[in-house]
Amino acid sequence: MDLYGLIGRQLAHSWSEKYFTSKFEKEKINAAYKLFPIAEIELLPTLLQQNSQLKGLNITIPYKRAILPYLDRIEREAKLSGAVNTLLVKRNGNKTSLIGYNTDIAGFSSTIDRCHIKKNITALVLGTGGASKSVQYVLRSKGIPFTMVSRDTKKMDQISYTMLTVDDIANNLLIINASPVGMFPAITESPAIPFEYLTKEHTLIDLIYNPEMTVFLQKGKEKGSKTINGLNMLQVQAEAAWKIWHKG
Repeated sequence: MDLYGLIGRQLAHSWSEKYFTSKFEKEKINAAYKLFPIAEIELLPTLLQQNSQLKGLNITIPYKRAILPYLDRIEREAKLSGAVNTLLVKRNGNKTSLIGYNTDIAGFSSTIDRCHIKKNITALVLGTGGASKSVQYVLRSKGIPFTMVSRDTKKMDQISYTMLTVDDIANNLLIINASPVGMFPAITESPAIPFEYLTKEHTLIDLIYNPEMTVFLQKGKEKGSKTINGLNMLQVQAEAAWKIWHKG
């Protein structure tokens, strides 16, 4: 039986195992999907060695960038985005080749298309990790200018949460949470933006899907803003990953 799975440091939030298990049962696919929490990315070779049936992996926090040095080849979009969330494992005798892809790009692109964004809109992107890299790539490809917001104020191309003003919120009608803040089990947390300045003209996208309604989205909804969670992104990227594994 072929084996697929997800690697990350903490995976209690993930719905991937449930999603793929249901898919395999429904479509009568002779395969299994498991969660593989690993404390550090250096354990990846051991994981692959101990699970010879592995054909593919999804990658989540905090390894979407850390995995890059372990790859034999990186697909073009993944290389340009600077993050990998899908791994194709090819074995030929004793040799194992790892090919990296980014299906988060397809997932987030689908989410943006569902928003019917107005022309000339600009965005705030909260977070600078691996998921944020995919968001940035999609926004650039769609010609949507954006400003990065992070706790780290050392880089010139981003601002800190404490620097956000009423004008920053008013001038950026699209706000995307690409950070893990608010994800299960820390469901009472939210990014520290001035929610009081949100309006019904704003669209809030949270890449988090567990919980489906994060505090970030709830506070936006209370102000009349349009809100979208990460469930569509999860489904689209998962199906894109399956096509890669099945074709590979």
